[in-house]
Amino acid sequence: MGDLRKPFLLLAMLAIVLAIAVELGAGLLIGGGDAGAALADSARALDVEIDDVSGVSEPSGRGTGYLALIDAVAVWSTGLFCLGLLLPERVQGRVQGVAGLIFSIILIIVGLIALLIAFVELMIMVSLFLAVPFGTLAYLALWGFFPVGDAAVVLGLVLLLKLVWAGLLVLAQPRFLQNKGLVLLILTTLLCTVVLEFLHNLVPVILVSIVDDVAALVFAIIAIIWGLVLLIGSIPAIVKAIRVTAALPGR
Repeated sequence: MGDLRKPFLLLAMLAIVLAIAVELGAGLLIGGGDAGAALADSARALDVEIDDVSGVSEPSGRGTGYLALIDAVAVWSTGLFCLGLLLPERVQGRVQGVAGLIFSIILIIVGLIALLIAFVELMIMVSLFLAVPFGTLAYLALWGFFPVGDAAVVLGLVLLLKLVWAGLLVLAQPRFLQNKGLVLLILTTLLCTVVLEFLHNLVPVILVSIVDDVAALVFAIIAIIWGLVLLIGSIPAIVKAIRVTAALPGR
């Protein structure tokens, strides 16, 4: 890899791993606060009397967690660069092809499952929200009081870690900028993070869970597309490895 600066590459790997760890832990970091008082106020606005609002909490949403589907590709790509520090280029090519095929298939399957879950949840959200008044109250109790502030803090941390990751990659090897796929991946994950934060602040708080779920759907689709790209890209490496193996003299 020429003048590759190994410490920066390893730090970049650490940064993107931390970013995806924060995203996967979003369910614990976002939401959980008491929303009973807010639900009671909403019920009065709908002229509905409810007695017990205990146990109503803020939702965590899916958008931030679904960013991890895209960032799994970032971890994978950075991991391949790190793998080059350990394996000879010839061996790395063979390993990359097979491992890339397996990873892409897993990503596509997980992305499809996540897409289905988010879609079903979105349909339930919209159906309840439109079923005034009792369906709306049920929606509010489950998803109506999204903690926009908590999500902003988490997304801000994630965005910072991704910027650090991208910067460290460039410091490790400026020629990484010539890798169009890597540049597109960096732009994709940064843009998705910024757009999610924008959507959280675009609509009234009672609708944030819906737009968050829409964003999760889009993220799952993007992850599936990246999985297909990796799947197609792994085929030439596998074919080459098979040809090289077949060309070896028999024992």
